[in-house]
Amino acid sequence: MNDLAIPDSAVARAALDVATAYSSPALLNHSVRSYVWAATLAQQEQIDFDAELLYVAAALHDLGLVAVFDSHTVPFEEAGGHVAAVFAAGAGWSRDRRNRLIEIIVRHMWDEVDVAMDAEGHLLARATTIDISGRGTDLVPPGLRTEVLRAWPRLDLAEDFARCFAEQARRKPDSAAAGAVRAGIAERLRNNPLEGV
Repeated sequence: MNDLAIPDSAVARAALDVATAYSSPALLNHSVRSYVWAATLAQQEQIDFDAELLYVAAALHDLGLVAVFDSHTVPFEEAGGHVAAVFAAGAGWSRDRRNRLIEIIVRHMWDEVDVAMDAEGHLLARATTIDISGRGTDLVPPGLRTEVLRAWPRLDLAEDFARCFAEQARRKPDSAAAGAVRAGIAERLRNNPLEGV
């Protein structure tokens, strides 16, 4: 995992601090693993990406599921994108970079993101799919899976995430989260091959 180093900029460290302060331990570990899976895919497929931008997006992408940031008016990924943009404004990021952060976080819930349009969004969408539903797990080398899950275990992610999505679906029936609930996300979480590592 040495060649998949987590960015160590002041902004990256601050994003992890924010995620740690507001996320459950299981959701926090999911966010960090999502970055590692994304960086792994990028390395394997030779996709150029902005490591700091992707890391901050991964660290903060699910903040819209957290009660204090949950919005009753927009889907969690939009709420989380805006919370992340406020964080990034405080970190001194330009408006364009903040807008990119919102795009990446919103697009992580898309079924597919064109890598030519948005490399970081493409990588985060695929990485979160690996970590939540298990689709694409075989793209991560088994040894790396074990090492990453030892460092950032799943804990009660299946139950925690299913509960969060069920609550989103109840209040926002037209959201992507509600679609995921109807498509059986709770079962996919439980059956994710990463659960047994």
